[in-house]
Amino acid sequence: MTKKHPVFAMIFAKIYPLYINKVECKGRTKAELDTVLRWLTGYSQRELEGQIKKQNDLETFLKEAPKMNPARALIKGVVCGIRVEDIEDPLMRDLRYMDKLVDELAKGKAMEKILRARPCSSGVAQAVFASAADLDAKAVRRWLLWAGENVFDSKAFFKQRRESAKAKA
Repeated sequence: MTKKHPVFAMIFAKIYPLYINKVECKGRTKAELDTVLRWLTGYSQRELEGQIKKQNDLETFLKEAPKMNPARALIKGVVCGIRVEDIEDPLMRDLRYMDKLVDELAKGKAMEKILRARPCSSGVAQAVFASAADLDAKAVRRWLLWAGENVFDSKAFFKQRRESAKAKA
């Protein structure tokens, strides 16, 4: 029987305020932190807050995650002196992914890069979210500004189509 690393016994609700402090000291927000955690784990905001209230340990927090984001495999780098992509234990790897994402947020990395936004076939950036509840309005605004003119504006498109149809009639 393999013994679990003691870090898994730590209570997520005790680590969460440390994460908040870390990112806020660097000018980021709790909302951005929550977006990153929800992106990774698939928790809704309500479920994330529920996990904190339940005082679950890190192992339970990660194992009860509704749907770990498949794009987490794109996370590369070093946490605690170890390359996250080389960690064999899936639970430890997920924990280090979470640490790495929080580090990236605190270091000021752009949200679209933290959330592993990637170009789709049309060349437009796309991000993977577990649900619409994962969308943080500030992060989306920043992402849209960054994308510039490459964003499809459905209102303008359909307004133009209506005006074009009226002109033909």
